[in-house]
Amino acid sequence: MLVSIAAIVLLLIGVVRVIQKERSRGGFILAAPLLGTALLELCDLAALSDYFDPLPWKRGSLFVEAVLPALWLLCSLSYARDNGPRTSSRIARRLAACALVLVAVPLAFPAESVFYSPDFPVEPILFLTDVGYYFYTLVMVLLVIALTQFEATLVNASPDALWRVKLDIVALGTMLAVQVFYYSNALLYRTLHMELVPLRSLLLVVGAGMMAYARLHWRGGARVKVSQRVQVKSVATFVVAGYLILLGVLGEGMRHLGPFFPRVLAYSCAFLAGVGLLLLFLSERVKRELKVILHKNFYQSKYDYRAQWLGLTQRLSAFESGEDLLKRVLGAYCDIFGVSGAALFLQQEGYFYCATSILDMTHLQETISQGNSLVAYMKQKGWVFCRTDDNPDILDENRELLVKHKLSFVIPLFEAERLTGFIALGEQVVPSEQYRYEDYDLMKTIARQASIAIQHQRLSEELTKARAMEAVGSLATFVVHDLKNLVATVSLIVENARQHLDNPEFQQDMLGSLKNTADKMQGLIARLKNLGESELYNLRPTDLLPLVQKSARMVGSSLTATSGVTVQGTPEVALADERELQKVLLNLFINGIEASQGERKVVLAEVGFEGAPYIRVTDTGCGMSQRFIRKDLFTPFHTTKKEGLGIGLYQSQQIVAAHGGRIDVTSVEGQGTTFTVWLQPPSAGTGWVTQAA
Repeated sequence: MLVSIAAIVLLLIGVVRVIQKERSRGGFILAAPLLGTALLELCDLAALSDYFDPLPWKRGSLFVEAVLPALWLLCSLSYARDNGPRTSSRIARRLAACALVLVAVPLAFPAESVFYSPDFPVEPILFLTDVGYYFYTLVMVLLVIALTQFEATLVNASPDALWRVKLDIVALGTMLAVQVFYYSNALLYRTLHMELVPLRSLLLVVGAGMMAYARLHWRGGARVKVSQRVQVKSVATFVVAGYLILLGVLGEGMRHLGPFFPRVLAYSCAFLAGVGLLLLFLSERVKRELKVILHKNFYQSKYDYRAQWLGLTQRLSAFESGEDLLKRVLGAYCDIFGVSGAALFLQQEGYFYCATSILDMTHLQETISQGNSLVAYMKQKGWVFCRTDDNPDILDENRELLVKHKLSFVIPLFEAERLTGFIALGEQVVPSEQYRYEDYDLMKTIARQASIAIQHQRLSEELTKARAMEAVGSLATFVVHDLKNLVATVSLIVENARQHLDNPEFQQDMLGSLKNTADKMQGLIARLKNLGESELYNLRPTDLLPLVQKSARMVGSSLTATSGVTVQGTPEVALADERELQKVLLNLFINGIEASQGERKVVLAEVGFEGAPYIRVTDTGCGMSQRFIRKDLFTPFHTTKKEGLGIGLYQSQQIVAAHGGRIDVTSVEGQGTTFTVWLQPPSAGTGWVTQAA
């Protein structure tokens, strides 16, 4: 009775502490099964006592037992999960929802229809009816599923998250395991042995105690991403299955041999031993000591170098940023050599070394000068420095740093012959572990690989910056190209103004041209201000023939002119932004005129329709090779003209692509070139189309 009272009190204290520490939905979900378990203990305790009528209290136990599986399942799917139940398998989520169906059993059936016992509570055994048999079997199955979900969370936890959640999960798993054991009698013997309630209470006390200890040393929760693959391969399912088979064998043996020992005491010892072993094997120090013993006594080499190399390669190939790479290097040293923390010192501006990245070490703000004896030792020898070495000069100068932060080893980092930094390892997890040349060689080998990875990452960052500067230069070239056209327009106006400034008609044309040029400059400035945002093209149904004729007049269009554009074709409507499409036409016209040979430089522009509206521009110039068309024609900054910038056709292709069209090119060297601009018909839709700037 005292054990049950202690379990109830500790569980209620645990509910209060969980809610106080975790003021969130997750905290309430964690507290709910603890509260339900405390209520179950209270009802069973009252039913077994001589002071109360047992039947009402067992009816209350039945209600609690109907709700508990759903609470445990919800808790197991939510506790420490990154996105709560959403990270769990679809089957587990559905089972959590269906578990509430159990509530219908105590509502639809009286307690006498579930279990009966003529001598209860003198004989604390409940015989189950068919309803009770299936009810408690389903309760046990749902609790096993909840247990496997806690196991999946534990298996998927990262090293940083594991030490935060492992005590809670072991405690919750202990509570679930003893309840699975308690209800397994329903599956094996169609009975509930309430004489096992003290065992259940004892394990609940142990679990609640572990949770209380975890809350006293609370350092915040952790979030775990659970792999669906790991959930399928659940060890807990096989353990429970093996346990049920073993329990059946033991039950049959005891039927023939009789009870040779107090079962409750034996079961208590077995469960406590299991919990103790689980906690021991989750301890980093115990695992490290076991590893040292095995390698010292059974293996010729201390390390499996193939496994270490593959693990290190995997670590260094999956980093997300420069800082993440440094953390992964330090984590590798901590895991391989059994130290509690590490720090990476890198050279700064050629004068001193400071901690650039720190893992599980606090307040490490000291800097190491170039003239430090430790730096001189590593430069001269290239060896790993160990604090236990007999080196009084280094120890005297760096004693405060080594002792304050409990540094065990310092490993140099070289780029060629230059010492670019070093890695300082913290306190040994197992202080008595002896390190020898094999450890030092592996430390230096990892340092070489880490130095190469860090160097590559730094060069990658420098390359990214160089590309960013190159992009700025490319942008400046585009701006210069547009400004060159605008300046040419203004220069032409100024030159003509000397002769025709007194002409009123010229004055009107001049004002219109200046206004048009100013508008284009303002548009260019607006595009530069919104650099990185999206540029909107206003695609409207546009008659292509007048647009081509207007663009042709801007470069000179006459059958008798020595240079210009001849326009022919039929009126065709397409979706187009007139201002942007005019840039494409001007580029094609000017390129065609400049490429034409002979005294008469005339380009032919044709508007037509062949499945889609098109504009075809043909010149009689020098033509281009097929290799140049495939590789260089639409590539920015590639041109065959001596004074060209090489961006006109690239810009034209981008504009046409933003219209949803394309540019086809056919050319014969020595005869000429034809550009065909294909556009969308109006039936494709109208409106604003966004193009990445």
